Amino acid sequence: MHSFIQSLTPQGFECLHLVLGTAEPSQTPRSLQSSPVSDEVKTNSRIIATANAPGQDQPFKFSHVVPAGLLQEKKKKKKTNMAAKEKLEAVLNVALRVPSIMLLDVLYRWDVSSFFQQIQRSSLSNNPLFQYKYLALNMHYVGYILSVVLLTLPRQHLVQLYLYFLTALLLYAGHQISRDYVRSELEFAYEGPMYLEPLSMNRFTTALIGQLVVCTLCSCVMKTKQIWLFSAHMLPLLARLCLVPLETIVIINKFAMIFTGLEVLYFLGSNLLVPYNLAKSAYRELVQVVEVYGLLALGMSLWNQLVVPVLFMVFWLVLFALQIYSYFSTRDQPASRERLLFLFLTSIAECCSTPYSLLGLVFTVSFVALGVLTLCKFYLQGYRAFMNDPAMNRGMTEGVTLLILAVQTGLIELQVVHRAFLLSIILFIVVASILQSMLEIADPIVLALGASRDKSLWKHFRAVSLCLFLLVFPAYMAYMICQFFHMDFWLLIIISSSILTSLQVLGTLFIYVLFMVEEFRKEPVENMDDVIYYVNGTYRLLEFLVALCVVAYGVSETIFGEWTVMGSMIIFIHSYYNVWLRAQLGWKSFLLRRDAVNKIKSLPIATKEQLEKHNDICAICYQDMKSAVITPCSHFFHAGCLKKWLYVQETCPLCHCHLKNSSQLPGLGTEPVLQPHAGAEQNVMFQEEVCEENSTSATSETAPDTCEREIKSDFEC
Repeated sequence: MHSFIQSLTPQGFECLHLVLGTAEPSQTPRSLQSSPVSDEVKTNSRIIATANAPGQDQPFKFSHVVPAGLLQEKKKKKKTNMAAKEKLEAVLNVALRVPSIMLLDVLYRWDVSSFFQQIQRSSLSNNPLFQYKYLALNMHYVGYILSVVLLTLPRQHLVQLYLYFLTALLLYAGHQISRDYVRSELEFAYEGPMYLEPLSMNRFTTALIGQLVVCTLCSCVMKTKQIWLFSAHMLPLLARLCLVPLETIVIINKFAMIFTGLEVLYFLGSNLLVPYNLAKSAYRELVQVVEVYGLLALGMSLWNQLVVPVLFMVFWLVLFALQIYSYFSTRDQPASRERLLFLFLTSIAECCSTPYSLLGLVFTVSFVALGVLTLCKFYLQGYRAFMNDPAMNRGMTEGVTLLILAVQTGLIELQVVHRAFLLSIILFIVVASILQSMLEIADPIVLALGASRDKSLWKHFRAVSLCLFLLVFPAYMAYMICQFFHMDFWLLIIISSSILTSLQVLGTLFIYVLFMVEEFRKEPVENMDDVIYYVNGTYRLLEFLVALCVVAYGVSETIFGEWTVMGSMIIFIHSYYNVWLRAQLGWKSFLLRRDAVNKIKSLPIATKEQLEKHNDICAICYQDMKSAVITPCSHFFHAGCLKKWLYVQETCPLCHCHLKNSSQLPGLGTEPVLQPHAGAEQNVMFQEEVCEENSTSATSETAPDTCEREIKSDFEC
């Protein structure tokens, strides 16, 4: 003991002193009392002793001694570990549920009736199992129920179920190793000691190592130290080691299999009520959630917990990867470019033969569209795109479009070649929709960049290059469709959408060029708004004409060709949204613009003397006025600025008096116009006259109050 104490370092001695709590500082060896490290540890020990002394309200916390930086580092490390754990749980939540959807897909593909018909034609028709075909049919539906249960199980129970299944596979592997060993021993027919025969010793060693690995893995998976529960398949090896005859080893091997089977049956019997208890608790929770929140909240909660879009996307990608692998594993020579394109389409068609795989393709297309749109916005704005607009386009429009077209055309029931041909057309429509969504993202960003006077060449290059891509690629796609396909109603929709996208990009680029030209001018262009309106009006008119042509072609195809309910509904929806609503919107915009122009023409133009006497800027654009118009309330504005204001509302921007034509105004026509700001009383008298006229023509009882507010606003101006 004395030698142990002498061998301690100063830190070790003080730690021993803290642990025992009985030694006094005077008992410390003299060689250690003068150590500076020992003094520091003594100080910490006194702090701990003082903090833990009787009479203290709170126990001592080691954070009083541990540096703050170390605590922060531990907290960051803990947060990082928690985030990694959450990501791992999210991955497991998806990966462990994919086999259930694959099982549903296999059950949908499997035709039980045709399967039993094939057995009836073969020599297995006399098999006793064939007499239980109705039981097999019921088991087919039981498979559906089990798949749904696996899909909706909580993650903890699902992990436990997979561990049980893995243990069963390991036990099967152990018995397979034992059976192969017994078979090899019977083939060589050597019953002597193994150490005298190198080949026999080699076989025994290999089998023993495999069995030990299986037993160890089973005990680790089941988290138990009773390894003998998983060692029944080692009995043939022990019997061979004891020089038991080979015929007896075969019997021992069968006994080991029976013993393992009894263990499995006992385990299943002891957990027989677990599914019932889980179903009962799940039903109770579902009833409570429905009573409190409703069915919609329950559906949204299950949708988010199961991560349905990601789940179906992973399922479809696995199917697609298996299809590609099966093709290349059977081919020796490399495929050509056309062959690869055909392989791509046929592989997608093969992965759309069931409703589950079709849903997987729908969600995959949605995520691809989301990725393309995210890259588009990132290319235009960089990381600011995620900070300014976190709720980006989800890409569901393209996925829903694919689903509607697939259901309307009966994609699942077609043959593989016809399905691949139809999928190519549907994918063209989806690509056209993605291009339109890209343009909706790029259009405001490009126009804002042109009007913001930003001199960054890299930003302008990215905006213009994306617009050029959106101009050329839709036109090229329309040209390729016309070259390879016969004209049809769906193809006409694709071509019209591509042409409209190119036309809209042309309009956007033209307005962008106008903004850039205006930037290099010393004075702003007053008629810029009219030019932009004419450009947008020309595009809208062409868009309306193209939509009208598509409707006319669709109606002619419906009348003279094959009539379908879905086709008629699509024509009706297209006519309502793309023709009727656009026509109404365009006509309303035209009437508002015409009324604004007429009102501006009815207002008097200010003379140079009035402008010099007014000596003010335009209250809308804050620019000097070389020419202006005078409102009935004696306010001066640029004609172009006031016209833009009148597009929105028909009141004065300053006092909010209602603006009327010259024939209806009391202060215009033969009567002289009041001088602006000649006196506050004149303006108040004029507004009182206008408000009196408004109050007599209005039926509301609050008109006098409105006049008082307008008079007060004029004094404030």
